[in-house]
Amino acid sequence: MCAARAGQRGKRVVLIEHADAPGKKILISGGGRCNFTNLDVVPDRYLSSNPHFAKSALARYTARDFLALVESYGIAWHEKTLGQLFCDGSARQIVDMLLDQCAKGEVELRCGESIGSVGHADGAFTVETSADSYSAPSLVVATGGPSIPKMGATGFAYDLARQFGLKVVQPRPALVPLTLGGDDLLFRELSGVSTEVVAGAAKAKFREAALFTHRGLSGPAILQVSSYWDPGATVTVDFLPDADAEVFIAAKAENPKATIRSTLAALMPERLAGELAERVGIAVPLADCKDKALRAAGERLKRWTFHPNGTEGFAKAEVTVGGVATGELSSKTMEAKKVPGLHFIGEAVDVTGWLGGYNFQWAWASAVACAEAL
Repeated sequence: MCAARAGQRGKRVVLIEHADAPGKKILISGGGRCNFTNLDVVPDRYLSSNPHFAKSALARYTARDFLALVESYGIAWHEKTLGQLFCDGSARQIVDMLLDQCAKGEVELRCGESIGSVGHADGAFTVETSADSYSAPSLVVATGGPSIPKMGATGFAYDLARQFGLKVVQPRPALVPLTLGGDDLLFRELSGVSTEVVAGAAKAKFREAALFTHRGLSGPAILQVSSYWDPGATVTVDFLPDADAEVFIAAKAENPKATIRSTLAALMPERLAGELAERVGIAVPLADCKDKALRAAGERLKRWTFHPNGTEGFAKAEVTVGGVATGELSSKTMEAKKVPGLHFIGEAVDVTGWLGGYNFQWAWASAVACAEAL
């Protein structure tokens, strides 16, 4: 995106890609359909040590701007949920569109070249690769973070930032499944079961599906809160997002012979209803229970506490929290304040969006902000 815009502005651009083909993360995103942006992009849906940093770029290149580009290529799209936009066809259409944009800017694309060294002297950056040597007054680092290493992702951007004396906010996996241990291990028997919940970590809450896995918890609601979860902290889950803590008292009035299990089975998958009813420890008909006990059961299910013992790491993380410190960069141009001509964009920067196209929009917006300044 950055190379294309810079090239179309008349800049001479070489785009170095260490993989054998560009856009591999784009191709696997959104189940192969690429969740390329979100209609509801606002700055508070991004995590950063400086929550204001992303505002400038996001305001200057919006989701509507990228959507207009998509539509100009005749790429059919649809809104899935919560403002998330996907290709009707394949993510390949987005990669092909970006490659065509690069071609229009006469960008020279060099794939399969690994970086040997990067130097800076006399106002020029020199990049030595496995195949060639390049020199230019500006260097843009758009190498992302270390999430999904099997796709070739590395922490290269952080190493380069440190080489030039820039601070890096400690990176950690985000939008990642959480692992469970201890008493929570019993929930592994529910592997494959999914239900809509409100999940919370720190001050963040998300209402979406949660999925039990053989290792712990996943699904959109859990991936979202994982970005806010810190090791040692808890995650709360409301298993009754459409009911209150009086749900069993109301059920008793309607059908005294009902049980906790049968009441829950009408609201969620049978296997999960059975497991939760067993955990609550009330197997008798509701008529045989005092309201106080039923209310306590409802309150527990409204705020079930899990104690994750970790995450599934960068291998399964969709993005990375942390990265090149925003205090080192201009929010208008993405240029390093200490090193004129050096720019960092996209996931390499300490800006991380919610699940649902937000990280792609940050990539496009930061790329354009940088390109317009080159």
